[in-house]
Amino acid sequence: MNSTKPILVISSGAGISTESGIRTFRDADGLWENYPVMDVASADGFRRNPELVHQFYNERRHQLIKAKPNDAHRILAELEKDYDVYVITQNVDDLHERAGSSRVLHLHGELMKIRSVSDPDYIESLDIEHLDTTPSTRGKRGDLMRPHIVFFQEPVPLIEEAARIVSEADIFVVIGTSLVVYPAAGLLQCVRPGTPIYYIDPNPASTGGVANVTVIKKGASEGLRELVSILEKGK
Repeated sequence: MNSTKPILVISSGAGISTESGIRTFRDADGLWENYPVMDVASADGFRRNPELVHQFYNERRHQLIKAKPNDAHRILAELEKDYDVYVITQNVDDLHERAGSSRVLHLHGELMKIRSVSDPDYIESLDIEHLDTTPSTRGKRGDLMRPHIVFFQEPVPLIEEAARIVSEADIFVVIGTSLVVYPAAGLLQCVRPGTPIYYIDPNPASTGGVANVTVIKKGASEGLRELVSILEKGK
């Protein structure tokens, strides 16, 4: 990265979207919107019951189009005035983009896209007029399509790119994640020594002894307002 601005890298999790009414990816009871997580978000679950999985993500899309970015998403977009901001998100919603963030890497896929069952590099975008898919949905070139979601039991194709971005950060910020879903949680280990790290979460997890971590024990929007204040004082 060749930049005249400081590089601010954000790792966001489900907690940043809860204020927009998007339920967290995995609740403590192992359910996601009342479905067992492994039934609707695993490779085995998709093989067992693709119809259920398509139905589940159809429901999530209809939920998403009614949701709006919250203050946390907007603050990150505004930070692009003073920083080169890179958002690495575990979320499959598009709220970062809708708030105005220009560089967003989705580790776990994107809800508003589908991809070929046989060719993971062939991806199509959905529009709000055609949100629903089924196991028989075909793409424009005839492929059977599936949700563009990285299921449990599947590799995370963009993790190496994410690690590279994190390794170049001047400031690294983790927002709204439990730090238990790997490999995303391992990005903390990619930060260069001496780089300041901020962790915003109302119920922060252990950071595994990583140095230079400032914990802001607040929700995403309130925590980001505090972070902006800290960064302003540090200029």
